[in-house]
Amino acid sequence: MEIKFADSFGDSIKTLIRHNTWWYKIYDLFRYDLPRFFKNIWRFRKALWNHYWFDHHGTLMFLETGLTHISDTLEKHGNEIDEPRLKKVAVMRRAIQIIQNYNNDFPYIEMAEKELGELVIRDWKFESVPDKPNLSRLVDNETEEESAHNRKVYKRAHEIEEQEWSELFEILKGQDYTKFDKDKDWYKQFDGSGLKGWWD
Repeated sequence: MEIKFADSFGDSIKTLIRHNTWWYKIYDLFRYDLPRFFKNIWRFRKALWNHYWFDHHGTLMFLETGLTHISDTLEKHGNEIDEPRLKKVAVMRRAIQIIQNYNNDFPYIEMAEKELGELVIRDWKFESVPDKPNLSRLVDNETEEESAHNRKVYKRAHEIEEQEWSELFEILKGQDYTKFDKDKDWYKQFDGSGLKGWWD
């Protein structure tokens, strides 16, 4: 069997050798690495500003920003065929939405209220403490039914939050491809999840 190489093969080897020289690495630093570094500082500025060692919300903002950049770029400039690429974009956008919901807190109450009805919120009312005239106490002016309803809404909001938190990590983990049916089209079974596969 005769093996032949195209003319471009030699050029590719020369390029690989050149990219490993010290002078090219310096060129690469100034031409690509430093501009990307400064772009990333700007891109992640909100996450950098809000990151504290004692709080995980800033860390989630890094993930949100990174996924936004990946999904936007993959949608517009991705090389992969549409079917799996657009599934990945849709799942990334779902992960971004979950992170935004979690970092904002309030959407969970709103979601629960849509299912169960709005919380009963009454104006605060105070009354004097009978044996201590200089002190006041807050009056619980909700009925038993209203209190029970509010507890249900808060409980449902917490359940939604936990469901979305689990969903986020299922999205990042991705599918177990070993469980795919080998007789069916791979792309039909693929749902776009799996952080390790979100590259182009």
